[in-house]
Amino acid sequence: MKIAYLFTTFPVQSETFLQRELRLMAKQGVQIQIHSLWKGSQEWEGQKVEHFRHRHLFKLLWELPYWSFRKPNVLRNVLQRLYQHEVHSLQNLGELLMGLGFAIVKARDFSKAPPDLLHGVWATMPATAAWLLNQLTGLPYSMGAHAYDVFSHGGDCLLPAKLTSARLVHTTTAATRRRLLQLGADSERIQLVRRGLDHFPEFIPARKNPSTIRFITVGRMVPKKGFSDQLQLYKKLKEAGISFEARIIGDGGLKQRLIDQRDRLGLQSEVSFVGWLDYGSVIREYAWADAFVFTGKIASNGDRDGLPNVIPEAMACGLVVLTSPVSGTVEAIEDGETGFVCPMNQFEKWLAAVRAIQAELHLVAHIQDKARKWVEENFDNRKNAAALANALRDAVGFCDFPGPQPPRTKSDASVLQMPASQEAVQDYNQQSRAS
Repeated sequence: MKIAYLFTTFPVQSETFLQRELRLMAKQGVQIQIHSLWKGSQEWEGQKVEHFRHRHLFKLLWELPYWSFRKPNVLRNVLQRLYQHEVHSLQNLGELLMGLGFAIVKARDFSKAPPDLLHGVWATMPATAAWLLNQLTGLPYSMGAHAYDVFSHGGDCLLPAKLTSARLVHTTTAATRRRLLQLGADSERIQLVRRGLDHFPEFIPARKNPSTIRFITVGRMVPKKGFSDQLQLYKKLKEAGISFEARIIGDGGLKQRLIDQRDRLGLQSEVSFVGWLDYGSVIREYAWADAFVFTGKIASNGDRDGLPNVIPEAMACGLVVLTSPVSGTVEAIEDGETGFVCPMNQFEKWLAAVRAIQAELHLVAHIQDKARKWVEENFDNRKNAAALANALRDAVGFCDFPGPQPPRTKSDASVLQMPASQEAVQDYNQQSRAS
């Protein structure tokens, strides 16, 4: 089976989970074509990356009239949707136009050498391209739909159309699946298959009664990560007499502003900004820490995380995760069982969790054990890649791929482990309504 994977940019340093997915899909017998619509590399691990360059858009001078003659209703429908719906930002408009331009320019090439399936990795630019290619050529397509794609500004103006005609919609959290259903996606076409780890890192037992607790967090410096709130949290912990060190790993546009905030709060001795690190270096940093802190929130534009990969990675290493109850985090973190769920407006819960990590060794050992088991059961990339490969096969009617085969029932392909903490769920629902 040949699948044309459409990416916005490939490869991206912070999207190693997608690279893992491609490797394991290849092991499942899938022939992969990689298309990078916006920048990216020309080669990845010895495989050619079809890099779409801006100059290729000059082909619109003759491809647009060609397809306007061949498929006038299709292009008229696109124009009507763009005209009738609000475009949220210049970035959103640029992504839409780039996806549409790619499809018009490349449609005849795909017709001459058709893949069995087009797969738009994101519901934004890549799925836009896959959708229009489908409209112009009839090639079947599937798409990924994740938290940013469907929550940020409520999704783009073509999202309902893309969801309607996709053979399969892949998502990785139950929270995003619920949102897709609200947007009108067919429940039978939504496949919840989580990301995963290629191998599980060494499990590190907890330090006994650490007098100075070590926190770590990993993420881009963007509003939805809640780093400003995290610094305020550290300030309160310091005022409560908690001795700690915190390392923040990552980069992004808010970094200097956050460093300035740290200095104003007088946390220079406690909080350090490490910058971007590769996966192996992050795992080594996990070995230093006692707890992983996630303070994600719903940004002003509605954007939020699903289940950040760094949370299961930290769980696998033996770190105790303390998380705000946003979106898919509560699918992995059950309060007091696989970690601690702590709403940002309830400091006493954060304080109690920190003190438990310092003093309640039996509870910490229980959480570490349960968290590791959750990851092994739900975040095994070999099993999950096989499930996704089978779901894509079903979308176009191919026979089974070789390799390990997970259960094929719909319920098994969409296993949801929801938290027992009703307080966490209620808090998440309140945040969702507020957004």
